[in-house]
Amino acid sequence: MANHGTTLDCDAILFDLDGVLVDSHPLIERILRAWAADRGVDPDVAVAASYGRRDIDLVRVVAPTLDAEAEAAWIVEREERDFTGIVPIPGAVGLLAALAPARWAIVTSGTRRVARGRLRAAELPEPVHMITAEDVTEGKPAPEGYLRAAELLGVPPHRCLVVEDAESGVGAAEAAGMRCLGIGAALADSRSGAALDAWATDLRSIDPEQVTAEHVRLNIHPNGSN
Repeated sequence: MANHGTTLDCDAILFDLDGVLVDSHPLIERILRAWAADRGVDPDVAVAASYGRRDIDLVRVVAPTLDAEAEAAWIVEREERDFTGIVPIPGAVGLLAALAPARWAIVTSGTRRVARGRLRAAELPEPVHMITAEDVTEGKPAPEGYLRAAELLGVPPHRCLVVEDAESGVGAAEAAGMRCLGIGAALADSRSGAALDAWATDLRSIDPEQVTAEHVRLNIHPNGSN
């Protein structure tokens, strides 16, 4: 993992959503803790297992005796109507404004309605291509979502850069043959560090002035804005 300034070149950036472009973790945690407490599941375990996973996969992991589809529907129903406190991750507004539509996509474990609602709440643009929970048969760490996004953008996997905040997403990027920029404290000292090409606190660490319509060059300074 890089611990100093790093320059990465790519032809497209594939963003995870929660924790990467939008700060939704307090809301997600509140919903999951309410669900877990009602089902007799340890809320701390549920929250810890949720990062980067689809809701249905989360239920299968922490409550295998429950009906995964029904329980996931309970969680999703609340996620699709509650967007309280959603804000953009620092640096997201400027970076997305600098990227051409053909140069980025979102790959999220949430549903399309949740993703659209969170982008609207954070006042961020919706990309031309967005892969959501409904679009894949296997969620992260399977590479399906990232490979599909690369195909839609017409960019070879090895020319894509994934931006992730969770180990499951880092694993998906690695399995897809893509480079990966880790964002946030959870990946700062991660076991997946060997799979990261760089790490930064948030998107303020990326210089949007280096982004052009034809090419993406990211100057990344791990611990501060440019």
